[in-house]
Amino acid sequence: MFATASLASLMVAALAVPAAAQVQPAPANPAPAEPVQALPGAPENGPATIAPEAPPQSEDAGPAPDIVVTGSRIVSSGFAAPTPTTVIGAEQLALNAQPNIFNTIAQLPSLQGSSGVTTGTNSTSSGSQGLSSFSLRGLGTIRTLTLLDGQRVVGANVTGVPDISQFPQLLIERVDVVTGGASASYGSDAVGGVVNFVTNKRFKGVKGNVQGGISDYGDDESVLAQLAFGTSFLGDRLHLIVSGEYAREEGVGPGGYGEEGPAGRDWYTTATLVNRGITNDGAPQFNYREHAQAYQYTRYGLINAGPLQGIAFDANGQPFNFNYGSNGVPRRNTNGDVAGCYVGFCIGGDLSGNVGIGTTLKSRLERYNGYGRLGFDLDADNEIYATVNISQVDTSNQPNPGAAQTSLTINCVNAFLPSAITGLCAANNITSFRYGVTNAILPNIEVFPSRKQYRFVGGATGKVSGFGTDWRYDAYYEHGENITDITVNNMLVPRRYLQAIDAVNVNGVIVCRDPTARANGCQPLNIFGGATPSSAALSYLQPANGPFQHTRQTQDVFSANLSGDPLSTWAGPVSIATGLEYRHEFYHVTSDPYGNGPLPGTPYNDLYPFDPVLNPEGNNWYAGNYHSGRGSYNVLESYLELNVPLLNTPALGRANLNVAGRATNYSTSGTVYAWKVGGTYDTPIDGLRLRAVTSRDVRAPNLSELFAAPIAVTVPNFTDPFNNTSVTITQNTIGNPNLRPETARNTELGVVYAQPSWLPGLSLSFDYYKIKVRGLIQAVSAQQKVNFCQQGVTELCGGFFLQGANNQGNFVDVQPFNLASIRTEGFDIEASYQIRQPLGLPGRFTVRGLATHVINFVTDLGLPGAVPVDSAGANSGNTPSWKWLTTETYTQDEFSIFFQQRWFSDGVFGNQYVVCQSSCPVSTANAPTIDFNRMKGAFYFDVGGSYTLTKALNAYFKVDNLFNRDPTPSPQTNTGVDINPALYDIIGRVYRVGVRFNF
Repeated sequence: MFATASLASLMVAALAVPAAAQVQPAPANPAPAEPVQALPGAPENGPATIAPEAPPQSEDAGPAPDIVVTGSRIVSSGFAAPTPTTVIGAEQLALNAQPNIFNTIAQLPSLQGSSGVTTGTNSTSSGSQGLSSFSLRGLGTIRTLTLLDGQRVVGANVTGVPDISQFPQLLIERVDVVTGGASASYGSDAVGGVVNFVTNKRFKGVKGNVQGGISDYGDDESVLAQLAFGTSFLGDRLHLIVSGEYAREEGVGPGGYGEEGPAGRDWYTTATLVNRGITNDGAPQFNYREHAQAYQYTRYGLINAGPLQGIAFDANGQPFNFNYGSNGVPRRNTNGDVAGCYVGFCIGGDLSGNVGIGTTLKSRLERYNGYGRLGFDLDADNEIYATVNISQVDTSNQPNPGAAQTSLTINCVNAFLPSAITGLCAANNITSFRYGVTNAILPNIEVFPSRKQYRFVGGATGKVSGFGTDWRYDAYYEHGENITDITVNNMLVPRRYLQAIDAVNVNGVIVCRDPTARANGCQPLNIFGGATPSSAALSYLQPANGPFQHTRQTQDVFSANLSGDPLSTWAGPVSIATGLEYRHEFYHVTSDPYGNGPLPGTPYNDLYPFDPVLNPEGNNWYAGNYHSGRGSYNVLESYLELNVPLLNTPALGRANLNVAGRATNYSTSGTVYAWKVGGTYDTPIDGLRLRAVTSRDVRAPNLSELFAAPIAVTVPNFTDPFNNTSVTITQNTIGNPNLRPETARNTELGVVYAQPSWLPGLSLSFDYYKIKVRGLIQAVSAQQKVNFCQQGVTELCGGFFLQGANNQGNFVDVQPFNLASIRTEGFDIEASYQIRQPLGLPGRFTVRGLATHVINFVTDLGLPGAVPVDSAGANSGNTPSWKWLTTETYTQDEFSIFFQQRWFSDGVFGNQYVVCQSSCPVSTANAPTIDFNRMKGAFYFDVGGSYTLTKALNAYFKVDNLFNRDPTPSPQTNTGVDINPALYDIIGRVYRVGVRFNF
C-alpha cells in the first residue's frame, strides 16, 4: 500500500502547512510563535547571521504576519528544528543591488554549481542558457528543491528546475535556505536541501526600484525597473497585490579569433592540458601550457596531413608555410603529426585561428514578469487566495565561432585552389589532401532561447480548532505551464557544405560538382582564404530557418497539509504535521525536420523544404539537432512528521526529538520511502544549543532523464583512443525510461551559540554534514565511454562508431544509468555580531560571515576499473576546498555603507592527476601524470551604499569586484574558453546605481 491506513485516515481532513519558512495570515489574536528576530538574534534553527531588519512598511500596511523559520513542516511555539537554515532578508537583497535576485543567493558558500547567465554559454543544444537555478552542496540543480511561498514551481527546463528570473522578485521578503536532506519533510528532490522564496502577502502602498549598471569595459549594460502596488477593500478583508518587472542585461559578447578578449579583456591565454601521447617514459603525459595552438586547422585553412602538410592560406587565399610554434615541423604523414609538438597542439606560433575566446562570456538576458495575488479573509484566522504569475525570459549566446572542420578531403582539381597547390599535388603524385579550417568566413552561430511561464495557484490557509487544540492548514492547487522556444541562426548544414566546397569548373563557370546538389540550390564555396561567400551560398549553407525546438511543459499540483499540537507532556506540546501531495508532470517537444527527420509531426514544409542531399533520418545540422519527444509521470506523496519534547527544565535544559517519514509513489518506478530522525538540545549553558539529524532522501528521474528527446551535437577534435587520432563525431544524448529513483543518506551534527546574556549581539554556528547519494543518475561522457571501452570495460563498448570515411557516420550515444554514486562531507560556519550605536554613533554596525569547507566530494562512476574521483578542491569544477562570504554593514536613518568579501581557496585542476617532472609512474586513465596541477583561488571585494533623499526615496550604488580580479585559467584537454565561470568572476568590475521608493 502507498500509505498506512492510519495515515490515510489522518489525511481525510488534512489541509496544508506551508513549507520551510511559513507566513501565516495576521489573525486578530495570533497564536504565540517564535518570529524571525532582527539582528541581534537568531531564529530557532540557527543564528540569523544574514537576516537583517526588513525595511519598514508603509503606515497603512496593516499588522505584520507571524513569520516562523523552522526548516520543518512543524509550526509550534518553542519548536527548534534540527536542520540548519540560512535566512537572507530583504535588506540584504537590497544591499547587494543585483539585477537578478538569483545572483545574491548564489553567493552563499553552501550553494555550489548553480547555473546562470555566465554558464552554458558555449552550448547550442542544452536549452539551459541563461537559466538561473540553484545547486546546494555541489549536488546539481536537479537535487535542490526550489519553492515559492512553500509551493512547487513548474520547471523552466525538462530537467524540472525552475528559473529564478521568472519569480516576482520585488515582493520577496526573504529567502530561506535549508542546507540538508529534506525529502521527508518537503518532498522528493530535496537531496541537497531547499531554497524557499517568501513573498510579502500583506503589502500596502506603492513601491518601486529603478537601477542601471555597466561593466568597467563598457559592456554588460543592465536596466532594472520594478513596481508593486498593494491595497485592501471590504474593511481590510480583501487584499490585492500586483507587481510588474522589466530587466535587461546585455551580457558580455564573444572575443575574436586567437586570444583577443572581448572589449579589451586581456586575460585569455588558451591554457590547455596538452597530451604528449607517451605514458611510460618517465616524463608526465600531460603538460600545462598556455598559448596552445591546435594544429588541425587555421582561421583560413591548413593542409594538415600528407606530403603538403603545413601549407596554410592567408586572408587573400595565398598559400604560405604555417608557423606551428614549438619549432614544430610537420611529419607529412597520413596522421598529420607535428614533430616537436604535442598530440594535437603546438605552443605559440600562429595563434590567429584559435576559437576558444570567441564564445559569449555572459548570455544576454531580458525578462518580463507580472504577478498578482488576491486574498480574502474569511475571518480573522482564515484566508482564501489566488495568485497568477506570467513571465517571459529571453536569452541569447554565441558558441564557438564558425563551424570548424578538421578532416575535410579536398580534391586537387578543386576549382578554387591556387595553381601552386595544384602543381604541388601533381609533383607529389596525389589527387587529394586532408584539410582543416575554422570557417571564419561564415557568420557565427547565434542561439536564442525564450521561456514563457504561466502559473496559477488557488488555495486556503489559516487556523481551525478541533480536538482541543488549534490546527494550522494550507491547501493549494497549482497549474503551471512553461513554453520554451529555441531558435538558432547561422547554423551550417554539413552535407550541403561538403557539396559546396567540392567545386569544379564547367564551361568556365565554377559550380558544385554534384548535379543533384546543383539542381537543389547548391552554390560553390571557396574555403581557401577569407573571401566573403555570396548571399546565395550562405542561404544554401546556413538556411534562414535554422534549428528550432518548441517545448511545452505542464505541472499540476494538489497539496494539503495540517499541523497542530494535539497533546502535551510534562516537557511541552507534542507537535504533528501531516500532508498529501499529488503532482503530474508532462512535456512535449517538437522540432524542425532537418534535425528530427521528416517524421509525423515534423514533415518537410515551405520553411524546411525537401533536399535529397540531406539525411532523411535527421541530424543534418552542425549543432542543434533537436528531436521531438514527449513524456509524463505522476507522483503521489504522503508524510507524517512529529516533534516530541523530551526535556524541559532550567537545570538540565530543553531537548526535543523530531522524526518524519514520507512515502512517494512514482508512476514510472513505484514507491520509495524517505525518513529523518533528529533533535535539538538547548543546554543549560547560556546560548548553547546542540543539534543533529540523519535522513534518507530521494530524487526520482526527471522528464529529461526518462524521456529525453534525442539531441545530436557535432563534436570536432574527438579523441579516438583506438588509433590515437582526432575525429569528428555526432554525440547523441538520449533518455532511459528504465531509470530508478536515487536515494541519499544525509547526516548533520551542529552546535549553535547564539545571543548569550553576556554578549547578546553574537550568533555562531558550526554544522558538520555527510551525504552519500546511491544509484546516482548519470551518464558518462562520450569521451569517457570510448576510453573505458578501449581499456577493457566491455559494458560500454556498444553505441559508438568512429571509423567513417570523411568522418561521415561517426557517432557516440550518451545515456544515463543508475550506476554512479557521490559521497561528500564538510562543514559550515556561520557567524554574526551586531553593535547598536557603535562608538556612540547612531545606527548599528553588523558583521556577518558564512563559510563552507568541503572535505571531500567523491564521485564513483560504478564501472569496472573506474577509480573514484575526489573533486573537492578542484577549482575547475564547483567545489573548492573553502568558500567564504563576509559582509560589514553600517546603517543609520540617513545612509548605509556596505562591504562584502567573496573568497575561495587555491585548488587544483583535478585530484586524479599525479604531479611529477621526472621518474614518473606509468600514466593511466585513472591516474594520469602531469607536470603542473594548481589553480589559484580568488578574492573579490564589493562595496555599496545608500542615502535617504526623502522619507519615501532612497538612492544607492554598488560596485562588484572592486579590484577587477581576472579569472584564473581552467585548462581542458581540448580547445575551449578555458575558464570556469561557475567559480570565477569573468565579467570584471561592475558599477550599479539606482533609486528605490516606497509610499
